Amino acid sequence: MTETPVRYSREGDVALICIDNPPVNAIGQAVRTGLVASIDAFAGDPAAKIAVLYCAGRTFVAGADIREFGKPPQAPFLPDVIGKLEALDKPVLCVMHGTALGGGLELALGAHYRLGVPGLKIGLPETSLGILPGAGGTQRLPRLTGLEAALEMITSARHVPAKEALALGVIDGLADAGQDPLTAGLAHAHDLLAKGAGPRRICDMPAPSIAPDQLRDMRTRTAKRFAGQIAQLTAIDAAVGGAALPFRDGMQHERALFQTLMESPQRAALVHAFLAERKVAQLPELAGIAPRAFAQIGVVGGGRMGSGIAISALLAGLDVTLVERDAQAAAQAHQNVAQTLADSVKRGKLTDEGRARILAHQFRAADSYAALSDRDVVIEAVFEDMDIKREVFTQLDQHCKQGAILATNTSYLDIPQIAAMTSRPADVLGLHFFSPAHIMRLLEIVVPDKTGADVVATGFAFGKKLGKVSVRAGVCDGFIGNRILQVYRAVSDHMVLAGASPYAVDRAVTEFGFPMGPYAVQDLAGLDIGFMTRQRKAASRDPREFVARWADVMHARGWHGRKTGQGYYSYDADHPKGRPSPEVEEIIADERRAHGVTPREFSADEIVARYMAAMVNESARVVGEGIAARPLDVDVTLLHGYGFPRWRGGPMHWADAQGLGALLSQIEGFAREDAFFWQPAPLLQQLVRENLSFASLNS
Repeated sequence: MTETPVRYSREGDVALICIDNPPVNAIGQAVRTGLVASIDAFAGDPAAKIAVLYCAGRTFVAGADIREFGKPPQAPFLPDVIGKLEALDKPVLCVMHGTALGGGLELALGAHYRLGVPGLKIGLPETSLGILPGAGGTQRLPRLTGLEAALEMITSARHVPAKEALALGVIDGLADAGQDPLTAGLAHAHDLLAKGAGPRRICDMPAPSIAPDQLRDMRTRTAKRFAGQIAQLTAIDAAVGGAALPFRDGMQHERALFQTLMESPQRAALVHAFLAERKVAQLPELAGIAPRAFAQIGVVGGGRMGSGIAISALLAGLDVTLVERDAQAAAQAHQNVAQTLADSVKRGKLTDEGRARILAHQFRAADSYAALSDRDVVIEAVFEDMDIKREVFTQLDQHCKQGAILATNTSYLDIPQIAAMTSRPADVLGLHFFSPAHIMRLLEIVVPDKTGADVVATGFAFGKKLGKVSVRAGVCDGFIGNRILQVYRAVSDHMVLAGASPYAVDRAVTEFGFPMGPYAVQDLAGLDIGFMTRQRKAASRDPREFVARWADVMHARGWHGRKTGQGYYSYDADHPKGRPSPEVEEIIADERRAHGVTPREFSADEIVARYMAAMVNESARVVGEGIAARPLDVDVTLLHGYGFPRWRGGPMHWADAQGLGALLSQIEGFAREDAFFWQPAPLLQQLVRENLSFASLNS
């Protein structure tokens, strides 16, 4: 941060208020204090007829200072600063460039005129953090745009591009292309003076209204879209309730609801998720380590995963060569990539020109490993079979240049065994993408003991380039996410054997906040995939471990989930998302009889309690064994790869909120039924003994 984050100066009769608080001009306490001083300076400067408020650097105010998150607020408070700005009896022009988000946009709404620089994006993303715009955003924005448009912006938390902001009336105009904020601001300020423009306060504008049926529909849509969350509906209450009151009372109404949300568990969870995503790539082992070059990417395997990885790299501007086993397979892989890029054009994510450029200059498919000889990073994405992967790495070792990084996309297999097929295990690591790879944001970077630090650094730099949230993982069966997944799927099977319906399990889990339950997820992934996983583990399985044989019966009947029209659910034209299957329930009943089980009822609360206890317990093992460096790495993995509800923060944050002692007592109680499955994790026991939390391990 600069010594003086807000500067006041004057050029002729135009006062200049410049916020200079790099990197993103966050509106922390020092900036707020500086703004108050500059506002007072402008008010007391008789030579200044108009003020231009703008920011130095690459962006306008991009929001709050995250260093203040979770700390007691310090005066001056942002609503008061904005009110002071708005009350000035001389006009203020705000010039925005880059992004104007959260408190930054609210600050701009306190100015009397707003000018955007081309490329600007604005937004009020507070609901994504479990709060609402608390400095007048729910009161001023609707007066410019109307309630419906404002509330769509607020509840969606989306970034609105400059042309849309102009059409909505949030900004009054756009600067000429190529103009910097100061130049554009001075020119526009002189125009305003020439027109005799005075203050134009949003607080004096009439409050908007909304028809009861419109409001009812909006609340219904919002509740469905953000199921389980409270901030979005509360923001609607703030805006609609405030619009029915005098402006000052509306501001108090907004502030009261803001304070209520500040004290909610959802706010704490969402802020934790936000901060964890920023901390996850901050690893001491990478401090000062420069990554290798990775402009030239190779991919081995052109199926769904390999094509997705290739597309992800292509959309990031990288050059990609994809290798398949023969010319026909290579041609099919090329077609797969071309078709997915065409779909991106239809969705507005890519232009026709961009697609043509990628296919002509950035991408090629080949049928020989020799085509990978110039690649900086080569990612293997073939069938999940150790023999096949070992053969691929034997070929890569022979054909790839020295210094090339050789990565495997395996979901479970032992990476050191794969690396042993090369003469350069220090250059080998795991890059575990999640399908579809060009859409899913999670990337597990799996680090064997022999992998070089610069190789790990390159993995993280590569993930950042692709727009992924990258998490470091150690080597074990399933790494972080899939290892934990196996356990909470297993506890689901335990409950079903004991009497719970798979549909009751799915229903309880989705009511908790997951987008799908474990059995619907298996149908989506394909029950044949689960069968192969069980077969792979069969030889090493402990005889005390319960395996659901009903899944093997379903596999033998060719019931592989959605792709065959039958899995745990039955799928048809009338039930595209599936309906419960009486045949599946009868197969499960047969297994209960074979085990001598008298089925019992499970409440939704008990299902969630066991499901989450198993997840947290295994997560604690993953952290305790060093597979995940910190609890926050588990949270980020489950949030971005496994559908854990963001507003609950992740399993480790959720566990802290429940109380680790209570969770351990639950697990010990379950262990009286099944001491083999319910073995408390040593780390969980240690934290309870020492009265510590998972959060205490995140620093």
